[in-house]
Amino acid sequence: MMTLLFLAIDFTLLCTVLAMLLCMVRLLRGPAAQDRVLALDTLWMCAMLLALALGIRFGSLIYFEAAMLIALTGFVSTVALAKFLMRGEVIE
Repeated sequence: MMTLLFLAIDFTLLCTVLAMLLCMVRLLRGPAAQDRVLALDTLWMCAMLLALALGIRFGSLIYFEAAMLIALTGFVSTVALAKFLMRGEVIE
């Protein structure tokens, strides 16, 4: 039973890393700034999922704390970038 769990987590890690690579391609090649912001948003979400999957795989709580920090930082950065794209300034 544990072998099936480890195989599923390994498949999840592989899919998440592949999604991160595709997000990096869109981040570097994106034709518009909105595409780049969306790619960055998806990239931090994939990084959070990667940390969560590693936490389950290794059974360590430090990965879950790292995922929480990534989620908080990613949310704030997405809001700041969206506000910058709408108005041209972050702080009013």
